[in-house]
Amino acid sequence: MTEDELTRVLLVDDEHDFLQTLSERLKMRGLRVDIALGGEQALQKLSSELFQVIIVDLSMPGMDGLETTQRIKEMNPSLEVIILTGHGTVRSGVDAMKIGVSDFIEKPVEINNLLEKVRIARDRFAKSQSEKTRTVLTGIATRQGW
Repeated sequence: MTEDELTRVLLVDDEHDFLQTLSERLKMRGLRVDIALGGEQALQKLSSELFQVIIVDLSMPGMDGLETTQRIKEMNPSLEVIILTGHGTVRSGVDAMKIGVSDFIEKPVEINNLLEKVRIARDRFAKSQSEKTRTVLTGIATRQGW
């Protein structure tokens, strides 16, 4: 199984047709993809399922992409979030980076560019998890006197 086939991605957008199309395109390239229609549904899925990379639309009714990202980061700071938007501004890009997004990409996105951003985010997530595991194991070994 390739790394791409192990990569779990959650797509978050309020446009169902866009979600379906992008989901299929990413699945065809080997990623394991789930979708959420908006921020609330994304948070529900994140509370019960494991993902490495979350791709969030910036402009959604109700909970927008920035609020969704902020809540995701509160749940798990090591999750990698990519903001995807058709209405990006420098200000929204700066705000997104301040709350810890991995990347900020404008629609329409070229699929190979998005795949590369997902792979970079996945690798960053894996490194973060590895560092956490090493820290925990070091703490256990120290307490046990090993």
